[in-house]
Amino acid sequence: MSQATLDDEDLFGEAASEMREDVEEHLDATRAALPDVDAIWAVEADNTLGVLNALRSGLDPDDAEEHLRDAKKWYTMGERADAFEDAGDLENEIEELEGIVTDLTEAREEVGELTSTIPELKSALESAAEANDADDE
Repeated sequence: MSQATLDDEDLFGEAASEMREDVEEHLDATRAALPDVDAIWAVEADNTLGVLNALRSGLDPDDAEEHLRDAKKWYTMGERADAFEDAGDLENEIEELEGIVTDLTEAREEVGELTSTIPELKSALESAAEANDADDE
C-alpha cells in the first residue's frame, strides 16, 4: 500500500469516528430536548380548556425533532458511505426516538383538535340547557 492510501484510510477512519460522534451527540440532544414527563402528566388548570392548552404545550417536540433530523442525516450519510463498523445501536436509538417524537406530534395534534372542539361543545350544551330552561318556564 502506498503512503497516500494509508493516509486516505486514516482520514476515512477519523471521519467515520467523527460522524458517529455527531450522530450520538444529536441523539443525546434529542433525548435532552424531549418534554419533561410532568409537563404532560401533571397538568394543572382552572378548566378543561386550560388543561388541554397546557397539555398541548407540553407535547411540543420542538428542538427534539430538529436534533433527531440531524442525527438521521448524519447516520444516513455514514451508512451510505459504509463508514460504521456496527451501527445497529444507532439505528435502534434513532427508531426509538423517532417513535417518541412521532407520538408526541400525533398526540399534540389530537389535543389541538380537542382544544378547538371543547369550546364549541360547551356553547352547544349551554344553548341546549337554555332552551330546556325556557321550555320549563
